[in-house]
Amino acid sequence: MAAPQQVRAVPLARALRLRTRASAATSAKSPETSRRALIGLTEPELRQLAVDLGQQGYRGKQLHDLVYKNRAKQIEEFAYVPKVFREALVGAGWSVGRSPVHHAVTATDGTTKILLKLEDNRLVETVGIPVDDRGSSRLTACVSSQVGCPLRCSFCATGKGGFARNLKGHEIVEQVLAIEESFKHRVTNVVFMGMGEPMLNLKAVLEAHTCLNKELKIGQRMMTISTVGVPNTINKLASHKLQSTLAVSLHAPNQRLRETIVPSAKSYPLEALMDDCKNYFLETGRRVSFEYTLLAGINDEKAHAEELAALLHACGGGYHVNLIPYNPVEGSEYKRPYRKAIQAFVDGLESRKITVSVRQTRGLDANAACGQLRNEFQKNPLLESSTPSEPNQVLESSTPSEPSLIAA
Repeated sequence: MAAPQQVRAVPLARALRLRTRASAATSAKSPETSRRALIGLTEPELRQLAVDLGQQGYRGKQLHDLVYKNRAKQIEEFAYVPKVFREALVGAGWSVGRSPVHHAVTATDGTTKILLKLEDNRLVETVGIPVDDRGSSRLTACVSSQVGCPLRCSFCATGKGGFARNLKGHEIVEQVLAIEESFKHRVTNVVFMGMGEPMLNLKAVLEAHTCLNKELKIGQRMMTISTVGVPNTINKLASHKLQSTLAVSLHAPNQRLRETIVPSAKSYPLEALMDDCKNYFLETGRRVSFEYTLLAGINDEKAHAEELAALLHACGGGYHVNLIPYNPVEGSEYKRPYRKAIQAFVDGLESRKITVSVRQTRGLDANAACGQLRNEFQKNPLLESSTPSEPNQVLESSTPSEPSLIAA
């Protein structure tokens, strides 16, 4: 097989510059707002930290239990750790790495969106999605990897709100802890499908993935990493040989249409993207899932389904298509297709031996559905005096903007 094509990401340069400037701004913050986090450290690392601070190694095991089992939020809550050790941790610039919940809203279907107030006063959103299926109970955490997103996909609310910075590894992990605390239930599945492009923050995403797997005991096969496609990163992810699913946000069966929906596609030709997906499958043995947001009159015709099937067959097997009927976003002219159009698209794929599913819309009335995550403080931080008026809100009735369209 020929070596993977190296693609120069010219139109992505602006996104990368934004990320670099954001990282520089973060590193320039004062020590008070740049404390190191205990979340993300392994038990051996915590044991070594205890020794470095003049304590016996078993104190590190206590730290591990306090952080990952007792779920302590502040070092001051480490009840059975000596005061001198707590003071040493704080003095050395350590914190647990937990952020306060600024606001939470629960939709009528039980889906809960949580806004965490980060140390720089920006807000990041995470979503907990409970599912009861034939007597088994699952809780999926949809986690963000960036504060905002620089890629600006045309149908997605996050990009419209601007981009501030990458999240740190512990800021991703703490989203799962916040969801578990809210639901009083263990998270069973994690999808990196919240705010941001995970592949533009791959180092922190992999750090969080390791912590969730090793410390919170969430199986790798229970996690999915999503991407719209960033040149040369899928092969890098494949080299780690994770047993997690790669979900590629495709949204169109050809390059010309895809560029109108996903502007960053101009730097990553569809042929190169599909080659990288094929290599990922060969390298890891894990199938690739293709996310396809259905936009009425744009990419939902029968001909689009036929073209998509041909594209996937040309790349071999091991693929799955996850159709996502468009979720309304304020200020967007896109519409959700009717039930008949969605079913016709499904039939068009299945008749050509493509495995397909239609994602059930969850959290629509809380603006927590796919493509709806956005807040006014993802670009510019909250003022110090800003406090939520209602930290937890439960919606009593669903009011989708298109009552005649299906909620797939």
